[in-house]
Amino acid sequence: GGRRGRTAAGAGLAAMGLAEALSNTVGKQLVERRRPPKEWIPNEEVEERPSSSSFPSGHTAAAIAFAATVTVIWPRAGAVCTPPALAVALGRVHSGAHYPTDIAAGTAIGLASTALTLTAKHRATKRWR
Repeated sequence: GGRRGRTAAGAGLAAMGLAEALSNTVGKQLVERRRPPKEWIPNEEVEERPSSSSFPSGHTAAAIAFAATVTVIWPRAGAVCTPPALAVALGRVHSGAHYPTDIAAGTAIGLASTALTLTAKHRATKRWR
């Protein structure tokens, strides 16, 4: 992807790191929430769930932040990144690791991280691309 690809990847990684920090360091410390009951999950992977707070989903926050940031900078690459990011979000509910509201909060954190990252990038470079 050349310069545009490097810019998109770098900004995406920055947004992803910010989303992880906000969700896992701040969000999970502010809201202590147990994971969904094992009885609700119809698969065998339910035993391998994390022990940290369920709220918000850090995986979702990171995936959405990366995909959304890449999409703004390079829409074609974003079209490739978005389906896996959505699969991560849905997979967190399916695996029993999160409630749907955890995913919604992770999505909001991911989008906020995108906005903060792109604003910082814009101020630093005075351009989006």
